[in-house]
Amino acid sequence: MTLADTNSPWPELPYAALRPTMETLQLWTQIVGKVRLVQTPWVNHSWHVTLYVSAHGLTTGLIPHGALGFELEFDFISHALIIRVSNGGQDEIPLVAGRISDFYAATLAKLAALGVPVAIDIHPNELPDPTPFPQDTALRDYDPDAAHRFWLALVQCDRVFKLFRTRFIGKCSPVHFFWGSFDFAVTRFSGRAAPPHPGGIPHLPDAVTREAYSHEVSSAGFWPGSGTIDYAAFYSYCYPVAPGFADAPVKPSEARFDPQLGEFLLPYEAVRNASDPDAALLAFPQSTYEAAANGAAWDRNALEVPQGECGHPRTI
Repeated sequence: MTLADTNSPWPELPYAALRPTMETLQLWTQIVGKVRLVQTPWVNHSWHVTLYVSAHGLTTGLIPHGALGFELEFDFISHALIIRVSNGGQDEIPLVAGRISDFYAATLAKLAALGVPVAIDIHPNELPDPTPFPQDTALRDYDPDAAHRFWLALVQCDRVFKLFRTRFIGKCSPVHFFWGSFDFAVTRFSGRAAPPHPGGIPHLPDAVTREAYSHEVSSAGFWPGSGTIDYAAFYSYCYPVAPGFADAPVKPSEARFDPQLGEFLLPYEAVRNASDPDAALLAFPQSTYEAAANGAAWDRNALEVPQGECGHPRTI
């Protein structure tokens, strides 16, 4: 793969070639995400810990540290983790193949040197048998092209999911990136409380899961593949599971319900190769949301609005 191949707005994402870099990025983003976690007051459904797509990669946004603020950004053009502080301080860590322990130590050392010291939990979340960051000395891959492709795909997902988000006037999450599960998501809420979540997610406290799913949700997102899913895919699920959800007809035609995961999946390639990728992708969260909302009898008339337009306020 070369950067010359990424001229298409929707780049190819070959799973086998991307997987080693994605596994490294998941651990790197967990280290950076945990910095935001310990410095930011808790917001409902863990929205305070996420990363956001930026013009160069993925950013924490502004993080408070006393009277200062700072930001960490994975730059997938220059391939560096860039740290900026509100007093003008700045430093960076090159994104290269290496050890997680070295990246962890360098990140905390750079923050301390810039006057914003942070101590984080050293255990990765939502991964089976994780090795604490300081002890993870295995050599890890980093392919700049793989990271660049993944980010380019996120740029498109961010744009389309934000259009989808404008169609809902009820409670809705930002469009954001969760570093624990390494997925990009937007979540709608019916406004009704949900039964307590059973928990059981590897290396994630049940209290966090139960707070995240305290209310009925319909969630859609994207991730580069993992486990038994050896391809990049869009997903959609609801909690609690709405009656008839798994059997509902959804769009586009390539979408399928995965009974093992309990959610709908749409291969990224189906969107990338569609005659109108935006329309194909918008159809997926819309139709799966409708399956969840209809099955659970959400008050759709009160929650939905026409898609937002640039420069025009909604008619009240």
